[in-house]
Amino acid sequence: MKRRVLWIIAGCVVVAVALAAVFGARVAGRPEAAEVIGGPFQLVDQSGRSVDESLLKGQWNAVFFGFTHCPDVCPTTLYGLAQTQEQLGRRARDFRVVLISVDPVRDTPEQMALYLSNPAFPKGAVGLTGTPAQVASVAKAYRVYHQESTHADGHMQMDHSTVTYLMNPKGRFVCALPTGLTPEQTAERVSKAMRQGPAARNC
Repeated sequence: MKRRVLWIIAGCVVVAVALAAVFGARVAGRPEAAEVIGGPFQLVDQSGRSVDESLLKGQWNAVFFGFTHCPDVCPTTLYGLAQTQEQLGRRARDFRVVLISVDPVRDTPEQMALYLSNPAFPKGAVGLTGTPAQVASVAKAYRVYHQESTHADGHMQMDHSTVTYLMNPKGRFVCALPTGLTPEQTAERVSKAMRQGPAARNC
């Protein structure tokens, strides 16, 4: 357990440094900040269809990295994002949740489809998975930490970053939505970004 906690802390530090670089660059007015989070990817959705980064264009997307066997933070986050959809009201039609698996061996398209069919999870959510190499590539592009671990009971788990990324309709990073936000607070940040228009870069 102690080792797992240390891995999680290390992962959070990595993400925090990456996000600090994003916000610091924005403050300094450097345009390259837009490219720090996100980038090209090749994955498959829960229907087995091949998709790439163009999937994120045309609407607002909340991108979260997790896995279907996650016992706590993943279902909690998805439930919270479902409540955020409700808080957004009519704006929810332009808001979608995208779950990218960090456990591609177990998370087949069929498993992702079954998992996201939970009525407590966001409506219209998209689940993405792929080969281990493809998942490693997209995780790197989003500065996501993930590490396989084995618990004392012998069950395999994935320690991973818990931040959700808000992407604008141009497919670019807007801001981080921390796990600790309430659905109301998350909806407020998303709404703020939406009011800025499809090229919004902060919330």
